[in-house]
Amino acid sequence: MGILEKISEIEAEMARTQKNKATSGHLGLLKARLAKLRRELMTPKGGGGGTGEGFDVAKTGDARVGFVGFPSVGKSTLLSNLAGVYSEVAAYEFTTLTTVPGVIRYKGAKIQLLDLPGIIEGAKDGKGRGRQVIAVARTCSLILIVLDVLKPLHHKKIIERELEGFGIRLNKKPPNISFRKKEKGGVNLTATCAQSQLDLDTVKTILSEYKIHNADITLRSDSSADDLIDVIEGNRAYIPCIFVLNKIDQISIVELDVIYKIPHCVPISAHHKWNFDDLLEKMWEYLSLVRIYTKPKGQLPDYEAPVVLKCGQSSVEDFCTNLHKAIMKEFKYALVWGSSVKHTPQKVGKEHLLDDEDVIQIVKKL
Repeated sequence: MGILEKISEIEAEMARTQKNKATSGHLGLLKARLAKLRRELMTPKGGGGGTGEGFDVAKTGDARVGFVGFPSVGKSTLLSNLAGVYSEVAAYEFTTLTTVPGVIRYKGAKIQLLDLPGIIEGAKDGKGRGRQVIAVARTCSLILIVLDVLKPLHHKKIIERELEGFGIRLNKKPPNISFRKKEKGGVNLTATCAQSQLDLDTVKTILSEYKIHNADITLRSDSSADDLIDVIEGNRAYIPCIFVLNKIDQISIVELDVIYKIPHCVPISAHHKWNFDDLLEKMWEYLSLVRIYTKPKGQLPDYEAPVVLKCGQSSVEDFCTNLHKAIMKEFKYALVWGSSVKHTPQKVGKEHLLDDEDVIQIVKKL
């Protein structure tokens, strides 16, 4: 029996199994087996191999945004009008057969845009070129799921399921679970939260599928079997996502008001270039980028070319390393102006976290 047949068999068994406390261990076991089969399906044999011809696009800029969606929803038009990059556009499906890169500059940051070929149902199981498309999506800082406003919910659910099956978690944080394998002592489960969907028997059942019989597990929040499997697998991509509802020129104002209430959603018309400002602002918010301006000694700050860092990875040391690895060898301290310090300028060390639009001057050792 092939991998796809095994996956279908397990999914069928999960569908007919009632969800209750008595079946939680069995369902956890099935989910673990499913996760292992999907990993096997998506991992190239021999451990090598690229994403495929036309899909291997070199990373450039400060962030990478991938456009994912069904064929003919307007991804190519959106990229062309955002970045001025030509991508063959036509009124028939599967126009874009390779990854098409483009670049925009926004608020001083250089953002790479990737128009990925139209995704189809079954991509996570290797149908079409979905495997390569989703592999590129995993490398993105932000995913834009472009949907036709006339049929958004059906397509949204399918695409979310396909990305989920490939280990991409949209608008989620990693589970707050501590997992440590050990040599002996069995499985110990500790829960620091008020309640959890996992009990010791379910945890042991899932771990046994991975041939793990000795481990310490700490649950710091309400966690499911899926959360534990994600932690054990260790290869999940947690990526922010915006749902871009295109072709709003075809709906009424009343319908548009309803759409605006959907979480993580921006309605646009790629063809008419409507609401691009809102989309760019939302992209900036979800990318969580931090702009740092440099100030050479005795000169005014350079506000034209900021150093762009990821929020949470914006220490003074991160800043220096971004400029040149050798800077830290001569680093003495930094002077910082901006919201990250109590007074300006303030003398700080390499561990200091910088805020957006801070100004920094590096002082080297004599």
